[in-house]
Amino acid sequence: MSGALLSADQLGRWYGQVVGLSDLTLSLERGVTGLVGPNGAGKSTFLKLVAGEIRPSRGTLEVLGLKPFANAELFRRAGFCPQQEALYEDMTGLEVVRFLMRLHGFSAAEATRRANEALDRVGLGDARKRRVGGYSKGMRQRAKIAQAIAHGPELVVADEPFNGLDPVGRAEMTALFAQAGREGMSVLVSTHVLHEVEALTHEIVLFHRGRLLAQGPVGQVRQLLSRHPRRVELRAREPRRLARALVELDFVLSVRVGPADGRIDVETFELERFFEALTRIAAETRAGVTSLESHDASLEAVFDYLVA
Repeated sequence: MSGALLSADQLGRWYGQVVGLSDLTLSLERGVTGLVGPNGAGKSTFLKLVAGEIRPSRGTLEVLGLKPFANAELFRRAGFCPQQEALYEDMTGLEVVRFLMRLHGFSAAEATRRANEALDRVGLGDARKRRVGGYSKGMRQRAKIAQAIAHGPELVVADEPFNGLDPVGRAEMTALFAQAGREGMSVLVSTHVLHEVEALTHEIVLFHRGRLLAQGPVGQVRQLLSRHPRRVELRAREPRRLARALVELDFVLSVRVGPADGRIDVETFELERFFEALTRIAAETRAGVTSLESHDASLEAVFDYLVA
């Protein structure tokens, strides 16, 4: 189906004196889009607005051509997997999803069929008759995804859907969302881990402190992120010998030897290449590396740099 997935114009949402989202102007096409940003960036607020859970404090928002807040038509056409727990503890996985399908207006037989199909799709088929209260964090996450997709929506809004999943579960859910996208469903997924989105889609949106920071293909955004110099702290028995070798690397911006404890502070634009070279240099110089830490490899540090 053609047409824009959503459009926001000067969209804002605040909670008392706390700004959750500020002056967001954004347009997204249909397909699979990743929403990336550190915790507290405004991703959850934006997705709650998209899903119609909360009302904007200012500005306008349209999703699938509809005003989302408390819109029953949007609820029929969209599915929402919230970040917070929202399951009935004393019901089985099958009962939860089937109950929600009944609320969507499906007959008892159709609701059961769709619930079973969705639970199988997310890998909960064997646990469908177990009470949700006994589910692990990963199983609960799968159940939330199941209820979001069971009614066959045009759009699935998933807020940190990979939280609580082990590596196998993350790979399975990534494949599920990617397949949904190939089948024509639009998917809006938030995460604070960039590489999770890279396996899912080429289109990402970066949020930071309630504002839009960047939008576009993953490759372009990666180039933007690569401008951020990364700090690495090393300790070695022969720090000056190691520092002399490291400063010769063309992707190292600076090397500083501390006054004590054999500490070396390094700034580099290419962290992965640095780690690869360090292994070789440490062996060649026999400098006796005793520790290695990268303090600001997090998205929060990268985003703070880009905003500055």
